[in-house]
Amino acid sequence: MRTGAQALVDSLVKAGTEVLFGYPGGAVLDIFNCLPESPMKFILGRHEQGCAHMADGYARATGRPGVCLVTSGPGATNVVTGLATANIDGVPMVVITGQVGLSLIGTDAFQEADTSGITRAITKHNFLVHSADEIPEIVAQAFYIATHGKPGPVVIDIPKNCQQALTAAEYPERVSLRAYHPEHAPNPNDLAKFARLVNEAKRPVIYAGGGVITSGAAADLAALARKAEIPVATTLMGLGSFDEHDNLSLRMAGMHGTAAANWAIHKADCIIALGVRFSDRVTGNIKLYAPEAKIIHVDCDPSSINKNVKVELGICADIKDVLTTVGSRIKRNTHPEWLAEIAKWKKSRPMSYKPMHEGVIMPQAVIEAVDKATHGEALVVTDVGQHQMWAAQYFRHNTPRNFLSSGGMGTMGFGIPAAIGAGLAQPGKKVVCFVGDGGAQMTFEEVVCAVEHKVPATFIIINNNCLGMVRQWQQLFYKQRYAGSILSVRGRLEMEHLEQDLDYDYLPDFMLLAKAHGAEAYRVIDPAKLDDTIAKAIDSGKTSVVEVIVEPRANVYPMIPGGKPVTEMIFE
Repeated sequence: MRTGAQALVDSLVKAGTEVLFGYPGGAVLDIFNCLPESPMKFILGRHEQGCAHMADGYARATGRPGVCLVTSGPGATNVVTGLATANIDGVPMVVITGQVGLSLIGTDAFQEADTSGITRAITKHNFLVHSADEIPEIVAQAFYIATHGKPGPVVIDIPKNCQQALTAAEYPERVSLRAYHPEHAPNPNDLAKFARLVNEAKRPVIYAGGGVITSGAAADLAALARKAEIPVATTLMGLGSFDEHDNLSLRMAGMHGTAAANWAIHKADCIIALGVRFSDRVTGNIKLYAPEAKIIHVDCDPSSINKNVKVELGICADIKDVLTTVGSRIKRNTHPEWLAEIAKWKKSRPMSYKPMHEGVIMPQAVIEAVDKATHGEALVVTDVGQHQMWAAQYFRHNTPRNFLSSGGMGTMGFGIPAAIGAGLAQPGKKVVCFVGDGGAQMTFEEVVCAVEHKVPATFIIINNNCLGMVRQWQQLFYKQRYAGSILSVRGRLEMEHLEQDLDYDYLPDFMLLAKAHGAEAYRVIDPAKLDDTIAKAIDSGKTSVVEVIVEPRANVYPMIPGGKPVTEMIFE
């Protein structure tokens, strides 16, 4: 016999958990009391949201579930943003929350919250434990659900009395869920139609998303593209699924994608969509999206097929299974005229930028400096905003799970803790996190975790004194009314063309903040010192923060305005 808390810890170990992220509290003290003897490495975050994002980063970097443990009430509600972030991006996580005793549920007890109700819409599934005997089986089921079908987060809410009760229940040898059978085998007739549509196409495009990375199908994708000479565009989540140095690469499509990728999709007669959601950030005006294309959509999630875009052929199955099976039916082919047209687009509208003021660093140059310093081999993590798009555009992505970013939820504050989780998952990798001065202030407290656990991550703060993407939209679509988007007093005065002597500014001194957390600190203002400083920080092997003061008026281009078609893409 053992306590439910001990049964939980033993079950997590048997489920393969090596690293546990979390934050203690009264409703989980029985569980924490069992951790010192556990073989799991425990990472104490400084905020539950940060703990959830660390687990998320760990999962994205490895493909294995990230595991997080927090207390009831505010502990559980603080992980909500992390759960929603993982849920929409299909990231496997298991989050354990404490709960008040069963007899107290519904009495407004101290730190009570309806965790099941709160998280139902933002998780793949959640469990409320009713007895200690259920814990081992529920843990096994949670890991199974999190990793089978489209991955996602699962919550296990455990009342305190269930943690304290004794049980002899053991972790099950196998998991069988009567109502959950997510594996689908591809239909032979569908595979035949897949091959026929591809073989007949004159202007084919492969459109690859995060599902390619999740299924481990990057090599199969490359084999298909090269055999049939099909250019490849990716989503933000699909970056790294196809080598962007390859001549067939169109790079990223969508609102801030390349002209070649967007125009190719617009003119394609066949689109092979693999593991994508057809997000509004990619399709723009849905009625005008890919008007000439017959679309093949392969995804493990049946609800995604025909949800946003009507397709010629929908196949609900594992992408790797489909590509492995259909590969022999695809004819070796060439499309010289199509590739020549695409080459003209690449030449006429390359990904480029121009300096705006002499002696001022352009933010795109920061991304290029990291690409150069790491020879394109860094594990890149981003927060959300302009820097996120520049990282997608100006770093050449060539390896799956080497670009981690909050896609569907667009969660500011994701970058710093996710980079720590990724660094713990892949200790031999050079981890570089791009974060804005706005997002950095949301979860900067987690930098101390990187220092404490000697994670040699480099956090590069792109400091433009504003919430850059919000400011850009205000400039372009809201008559330059910069309400709430300028972070510094000095910056607000400059935007309003006012002059005033200031001896203070509301932005924190990021160098002092970094040193207070025990990290190496650098600041770059001079463009001539950018490359050397970036390389020095990355090569130091220590947790470092590099603040780069950049041009505050730089915008992300190309850009398709929200809800507009590809034909209205703007470049400056």
